[in-house]
Amino acid sequence: MSERWKVVLAILVIVALLAVGATVGTAAGQKGGAVPSPSEEKAAARERAAAAKKLLLLMDRDKDGRVSKQEWMSFMEAEFDRLDTDHDGYVNAKDLEQSQLRVAPVQFSKAGK
Repeated sequence: MSERWKVVLAILVIVALLAVGATVGTAAGQKGGAVPSPSEEKAAARERAAAAKKLLLLMDRDKDGRVSKQEWMSFMEAEFDRLDTDHDGYVNAKDLEQSQLRVAPVQFSKAGK
């Protein structure tokens, strides 16, 4: 797998995990759990914004500072094709297991805290 795709995949995973962590953290706060401080919330928001910017830079083929629908679709199609390891037109758990996606397990109970 090329280094570029590894970076892209890592960024996608980070963005997804941050989004889930923010959601779980909000839910925990609403149920009486620990609520992140405003400075922690701002730091998390900065991290999500930085990850999103990196991802958009990778998608922006013509480097005009924005991502067109065509650029987005082209990027996602290539990622789908990479993940569809058996080339059957579908991505399933087996395909993801066979891909080079390696993510450390996340403890969702601690996410967003």
